[in-house]
Amino acid sequence: MDHYLADKQRYNNGMKYERCGRSGVLLPKVSLGMWHNFGSVDPYERSREIIRYAFDHGITHFDLANNYGPAYGSAEETFGRVIDDDLRPYRDELFVSTKAGYDMWDGPYGEWGSRKYLIASLDQSLKRMHLDYVDLFYSHRFDPNTPMEETLQALVDIVRKGKALYVGISNWPLEPTRFAIDYLKRHDTPLLIYQGKLNMLDRQPIEEGILQCCQEAGVGFIAFSPLAQGLLTNRYLNCQTTVEGKVNGIPQDSRMSKGKFLREEMLTPELLQQLQQWNAEAQEQGKSLAEMALDWILRQKGVTSVLVGASSTRQLQQNLRCI
Repeated sequence: MDHYLADKQRYNNGMKYERCGRSGVLLPKVSLGMWHNFGSVDPYERSREIIRYAFDHGITHFDLANNYGPAYGSAEETFGRVIDDDLRPYRDELFVSTKAGYDMWDGPYGEWGSRKYLIASLDQSLKRMHLDYVDLFYSHRFDPNTPMEETLQALVDIVRKGKALYVGISNWPLEPTRFAIDYLKRHDTPLLIYQGKLNMLDRQPIEEGILQCCQEAGVGFIAFSPLAQGLLTNRYLNCQTTVEGKVNGIPQDSRMSKGKFLREEMLTPELLQQLQQWNAEAQEQGKSLAEMALDWILRQKGVTSVLVGASSTRQLQQNLRCI
């Protein structure tokens, strides 16, 4: 196996860093999300190449969750293998996050927001990633059936035990978010960051007031699904509207054709027209649609970083142009 030496110019390759709320943490404007493309079904060497490319180009923040894969847990296992193969000497330069909240194992303690689940899940994640601690641990979703105090106190205790340096929340509604900010502040473990879905097609964190809430409270915000599962790329721009009002020409190898996260009926003639219009605007600016979509997020007041996925180093390279 080749011996990896990180690029000595990794912090001079154009990456910019943004302060995360009112904290000491600086996050790269673009972070690497490992929701897709890093599981046991994906070639290890390709995953390794993407992670190395990211770090060589100033991406220090790697975002995972317990059930990222597929299979569940395998993205963390892949990352742990890369830690051992390449990144162990650079551990103190990395900002690693993971989460727990969605289904992970069978039985009543394998999902949601109980203290038992959160602490057990993080212990498993640390073993898979071969780490003593993560830099950031999230409650991955709001649990309406568990007292918020229980979920949040588990986050506090995880930090006090040294298993995480900071805590975050993801996919929490506005009022519980306000409660979390106050509770964690009173328990000397301030909320570092909120992770939410934000893109040109889905602006809920702005419309709901979450982004403004975080900004006023000194909490960072990191956006996931910035390209709307590929809708905000050139993937579907060549599709055509039929006289019957349907859309034809969806690429056979696309995520939409597989129907897992995108369904064909989602691409309406009206949406296709909007995408093509935005693409024309992007071209006028000398950008791709994806670059414009990422740039739009980073220009929103209060946004710290944007999470991009990648199935190749070329794709990651293209996404980094938004900086």
